[in-house]
Parts: sequence; C-alpha cells; structure tokens
Amino acid sequence: QVQLVESGGGLVQAGGSLRLSCTASGRTFSTYATGWFRQAPGKARDFVGVTGGSGVIQYVANSVKGRFTISRDNAKNTVYLQMNSLKPEDTAVYYCAADRRFTTSGDPATYEYWGQGTQVTVSS
Repeated sequence: QVQLVESGGGLVQAGGSLRLSCTASGRTFSTYATGWFRQAPGKARDFVGVTGGSGVIQYVANSVKGRFTISRDNAKNTVYLQMNSLKPEDTAVYYCAADRRFTTSGDPATYEYWGQGTQVTVSS
C-alpha cells in the first residue's frame, strides 16, 4: 500500500515557476515508478511525465518538454515536478500517481495509487 500526498501548488504569474512535491508513505517507494498528471476543468486527465523508481529515467510529455522536469529523492520518499516558464494553459489540478511498472504510455489506468491533487493556477 502506498499513500501519496501532493503539495506546492498555488497561484503564480505567467512566466513564473513552481515546484510540486509528491511525498509517499511506505518503505518500498523506490520500487515504484511515479507519474504526474494534470486535469483542467471539463477536460480529461493529461499525462505530464514519469520517473522510474531509481530516478535515473525521466520522461516528460512533449507539451511540457523544455519547461518541466521530474526528479526524485528516495531518501525523502519524494518526487518533484519542477515547472518553469508557466503559461495560463498550465492551470490545472496536478496529481501524482505510482505503480510498480514503468511506462511512458501516459495512460492513467496503468497507475494503481493516486494522490488527492494540488491546484496550480497561472495568471496572465
């Protein structure tokens, strides 16, 4: 069982930066791939990126490539999403998710555990 808690969301102006954190319970978090998703009102949940359990492999979606990066600190049971050059269209609830299998498919159904989400609002 893994419990995930996101934090770090908030209101930021366009062009600004935020770092989201996803902190997990459990001693085996390093064996879980962790993905980030986002969901804007009335839209589907979109894949942002994923990191493998060790943190060596990271993959981000083309829509955020060059602006967002993913990293993790397994000693702290935490995965980070660094978001730079934010745009109003990045406004959404951001979720982290974990699963033992690593995939870049971006399909939310492949993730077993989810956090409750954190709101990111980018003003123009």
